[in-house]
Amino acid sequence: MKIYHNPRCSKSRQTLALIQENGVEPEVVLYLGNIPSTEELRDLLSKLEITPMQLIRKGEKDWKENYKGKELSDAQLIQAMIAHPKLIERPIVVKDNKAVLGRPPENVLELI
Repeated sequence: MKIYHNPRCSKSRQTLALIQENGVEPEVVLYLGNIPSTEELRDLLSKLEITPMQLIRKGEKDWKENYKGKELSDAQLIQAMIAHPKLIERPIVVKDNKAVLGRPPENVLELI
């Protein structure tokens, strides 16, 4: 199991704690410092079964200042997440060929 984690995010911390409380010690990816590649993001989107737009945090300053209101392709949205990793919704928890967003944290229970 792997968690794309931001320790400054309360939902991310709660999700990590819930995983650990269930006896699993996941691989922790600090994605703000270890930015996912284009292929990694495409793989995550496939496992999450969502579109790039659904993975974007639209309340972030980077989104509002650089992208809001623009017509962007999926490839452009993925590049925006690579350029500004804070735009990636978190946490993302992956197990095998399935992934869930830890919003709410209890979503992760379906992977345990």
